[in-house]
Amino acid sequence: MSGRRRLPVPHTLRARLTFALVVLLAVSCAAVGVAAVVELNGFLIGRLDQQLTQAGNRFPESLEHGGRLPDDHDGDERGDTRRQVTGTFGARRVGDRVTHAAVVGPGGVTPVVLNSGDVEQLVTVAQDDRGHTVRLSALDTYRVMASRGADGDVLITGLPLEPVEAAVHRLELVAAIVFGAALTVTGVAGALWVRWALRPLSRVTATATRVSELPLASGEVTLPPRALDADPRSEVGQVAGAFDRMLGHVGDALTKRHASEERLRSFAADASHELRTPVASVRGHAELALLHPAPVPPEITRALRRIAAESGRMGEMVDEMLLLARLDAGRPLERGPVDLTRLVLDAVTDARAAGPGHRWTLELPQEPVVVTGDEHRLHQVVGNLLANARLHTPAGTQVTVFLEAEGTSAVLRVHDDGPGVPGDVQPGVFERFTRAEHRRRPGAVGGGAGLGLSIVAAVAQAHGGTVELRSKPGSTTFTVRLSTG
Repeated sequence: MSGRRRLPVPHTLRARLTFALVVLLAVSCAAVGVAAVVELNGFLIGRLDQQLTQAGNRFPESLEHGGRLPDDHDGDERGDTRRQVTGTFGARRVGDRVTHAAVVGPGGVTPVVLNSGDVEQLVTVAQDDRGHTVRLSALDTYRVMASRGADGDVLITGLPLEPVEAAVHRLELVAAIVFGAALTVTGVAGALWVRWALRPLSRVTATATRVSELPLASGEVTLPPRALDADPRSEVGQVAGAFDRMLGHVGDALTKRHASEERLRSFAADASHELRTPVASVRGHAELALLHPAPVPPEITRALRRIAAESGRMGEMVDEMLLLARLDAGRPLERGPVDLTRLVLDAVTDARAAGPGHRWTLELPQEPVVVTGDEHRLHQVVGNLLANARLHTPAGTQVTVFLEAEGTSAVLRVHDDGPGVPGDVQPGVFERFTRAEHRRRPGAVGGGAGLGLSIVAAVAQAHGGTVELRSKPGSTTFTVRLSTG
């Protein structure tokens, strides 16, 4: 049933082991206690049945004669009620009637008044020389035995069960106290023992937590020490050893990856630096050839113009790669007050000139928003975001630039109502050379090499800021947050 409340179950391994230990001990104690109580109760009732057998029917037989047997009875001492145990019950049954009932008290024989329920119980006692338990309303619970009398009547002798019940209850109380104390001590000692036995797992957890907090995505990573001393013969020690070996492999892999990244960055920086001069030279020679006054065939002119355009594009790509390599190397940027409001105005003006087919909208605060950073790089961030919106959306798209101050942060948002960024591209949209030209709608303009958004992310990170993307068909928003401090 859904409404039934479930018992709370411990979640940690330490709590489960302690709980299982206490439960097993509790079950064992309960089994021992129940067996002891049942055995003691059976033993005492057996002794009581032996006493009834030894007492025979002397007391109920004497009830007709006022508590003594007649003189001609064999062995008159047997009819002396003073030899009966205090509390002995006797009754004489004739047919379905109980004619006499009495109990031996400290002062002698006392008649007992029986109700119909008591009579019904005594009538049903079988004459099998075995003890039977009855509960008499005028007395208490008795163990009785029935035998046939000399006159054809049935003589019933009984002894109280109160001493047996008192002894059993005392055993139950002692067992509950002893077992309760044992469970408490075992629970505390077991919890301490389990905690000591699982110490290597606690250290594994702490080490794994520290590793999970490390920036493993890139850069040099120093893993925490892995000295997890534990007995390799135990399961806990085997887990700790396997975790140590795994961290060793991870550390080696991270070291090799960092070395490879460093070599790649160094190569990109060197290659970009070395390519700047020949690319500029090719572009310069192409432009110089276009300025030649002599007649030049049209095919040659078109080829020279393509050479100049492609060399210019290649130069921009080289500059972007060199910038990314310098940012990766952690080279410091210029630091100074930058008026983002003026910078955004200039960038939107340039975007309007470059993309007259788009609708450009500005939403600026009344007060200027000023941050500390590199003005040229921040202008490049805004320009790249606007160029991304212009190049990857068709003509007629509404592009809105928001700038506002939120606490100690300056927030720049570039929103467009274009087709959106494909879902499979969004996770890596800020990675280098990420392009989604095959998903563009008709009317979109071709883009660059896929370095613009990676420069946005790298420059924002170098300024201690963040950049994020939220996109769906009809709504795409790039958000850049920079500290104003």
